[in-house]
Amino acid sequence: MQAVRFDRYGDIDVLQVVEVERPKAGPGQILVRVKAAGLNPGEASIRKGLFHARWPATFPSGEGTDLAGTVEEVGAGVRQFAVGDEVAGFTSRASHAEYALVNASDAVKRPGNVPWEVAGALFVAGTTAYAAVRAVALKTGDRVVVSGAAGGVGTIAVQLAKLRGAAVIGIASPANHEWLKGHGITPVAYGEGLPERLRAAAGGPIDALIDTFGGGYVELALGLGVKPERIDTIIDFAAAQKHRVKSEGSAEAASAQVLGELIGLIRDGKLEVPIAKAYPLSKVRDAYRELEKRHTRGKIVLVP
Repeated sequence: MQAVRFDRYGDIDVLQVVEVERPKAGPGQILVRVKAAGLNPGEASIRKGLFHARWPATFPSGEGTDLAGTVEEVGAGVRQFAVGDEVAGFTSRASHAEYALVNASDAVKRPGNVPWEVAGALFVAGTTAYAAVRAVALKTGDRVVVSGAAGGVGTIAVQLAKLRGAAVIGIASPANHEWLKGHGITPVAYGEGLPERLRAAAGGPIDALIDTFGGGYVELALGLGVKPERIDTIIDFAAAQKHRVKSEGSAEAASAQVLGELIGLIRDGKLEVPIAKAYPLSKVRDAYRELEKRHTRGKIVLVP
């Protein structure tokens, strides 16, 4: 089978699509024929060695967490899935491949009305958004600001916040304002004069801020009078430590239970996961070039 590998830290050019032996499902595992697998900024950071102290790579390293596909093989002790079942789930540095091993406890069945690309791009961004929204403890009527509101995590976070009954203000480029408005979100452009635009859009005190982009939004929130315990950043860990704000993300919600809840919202038409573009596995470098521009709306996926 073909799979993405890299044998040293580096830029996009270290990524290779190579032939490897197809794995076999062990006890408690399922082997999934991957139909779609999402890309995430954290994977690029791991590949570059930026997270070596926290999540070191062992070379040659695979990559990819999110996936959706069909069950090809079932390991001993697995009762909830059978060969041919359609599933969404997550694995560790292995989903960017034609086949991936998944712990059966880390997968859920894919509803038929949820597209493969959406199911395969959901886990990391979805659970990150879920944890961030939960971290700022939104109540009906709260005013919450989301930075990077058109990104992979941001597009989900604004919708989950809206479902909590909050008044949501999304910071995004003007090209994404119509999408945000269509989902009941008040859009605000980033750049000079942002604090004044946010105050005007809120029409009152801002209660919470979710930062999915980094680069000063924690300090912005504090300057707007948001209490530290109601600020969550998924990316600016230095600011979180300095100012004692929250930094809850995927790790705090990484479970099949949360994945099942999110995929249920999509099934019921209550949550949309925009797919910016799908690439074949052979174009993985092009996919990451697009991802690292940080200007796509929603998710980028590989389709092996």
